[in-house]
Amino acid sequence: METKPYLIFSLHDLQYGIDATLVQEIFLLPELNPIIEAPTDIAGILNLRSQLVPVMHLGLRLGYKIQNCHLNDSVIVLQWQDLRIGIIVNSVYEVKNISSEVIETNISYGRVKETTAQFIQSIAKLDADMILLLDPEQLICYSTVEDILPALNSEFNEIETHGDRPQLKEKESIHKHSFYDLYYPQVTPQEKAIFRERAENLRRQAESSDFTGLIPLAVFGLNGEYFGLDLDIVREFTNIRHMTQIPCCPNHIVGNMNLRGEIVTLVDIRQALNLSLDLDRTTSKAIVIRFNDTIAGIPVDEVFDVMYLRPSDLTPVPVAVHSANDEYLRGNAPYLEKMLTVLDLPQLLSKSSLVVDEEI
Repeated sequence: METKPYLIFSLHDLQYGIDATLVQEIFLLPELNPIIEAPTDIAGILNLRSQLVPVMHLGLRLGYKIQNCHLNDSVIVLQWQDLRIGIIVNSVYEVKNISSEVIETNISYGRVKETTAQFIQSIAKLDADMILLLDPEQLICYSTVEDILPALNSEFNEIETHGDRPQLKEKESIHKHSFYDLYYPQVTPQEKAIFRERAENLRRQAESSDFTGLIPLAVFGLNGEYFGLDLDIVREFTNIRHMTQIPCCPNHIVGNMNLRGEIVTLVDIRQALNLSLDLDRTTSKAIVIRFNDTIAGIPVDEVFDVMYLRPSDLTPVPVAVHSANDEYLRGNAPYLEKMLTVLDLPQLLSKSSLVVDEEI
């Protein structure tokens, strides 16, 4: 039975897959530089450690109307022949080995295929899920600006059409806008600083591209404060779309969510961090973590970044804020113009008051 690895990710509430052997790296979306001469679905250019990498707005490429980007969107960098290109997606899940037996390649629509159908190579049927498998060659190399521009007409008032098709000058007028004008007009100064910090971190040339000794962290927000946790235990970032409350549970057990057929318990860590626990508060994002035999979802206000921290930048928690919970506070580190607290999450979740027990 032939199998092939695919990286699974989401876009517009659908699951997609792309040949995992083409994937070079994955990171959270940084600030991009729009280029007038680029095809309209290219959101901009990224300086990735001294190499210029074009980044595709995958939603536009597939024919969706333009939608705002978000802080927790990701970029998947693909290597196709001699070209490196990034694609913007909503959430990255995991790599799955998919058997050819569950892949349907000949999908009949009963009519002439839409132009965007050429980007979908096949569909994989995995239990209750359908995963749209992309054709990387068509996605990266096939070029018709006319297929992309109509999706933008209703979004930009300055675009005028002549006949049935927009003209090239409309494409140019779109690219005169900044990255934020085009893809995130409601950006806050704090969010803009984070996007720019990400771009700067990616631009820097790491010494010999060696990350030995650096601490990889996922940075998230809770109650207006920054926290970091070891990236090695992070399985994925996700949105909480449907949650089932569990009766007769302590306050820190928020409920269960169905994550692609897997039941994941949501554990609120605010109380353990001496933060206020608002029982009426609704949180839409979660970090799914995995260590030893424990899998849990940690509701957060926002996922801000993935960063590599020098151990020398990690300072002990000030004496003035010492508490009985110090055993799972690894220390503080600078982040933007503030400080973040680095957590030992396995230690925190191992506390008797926060044990994740799905038998509750």
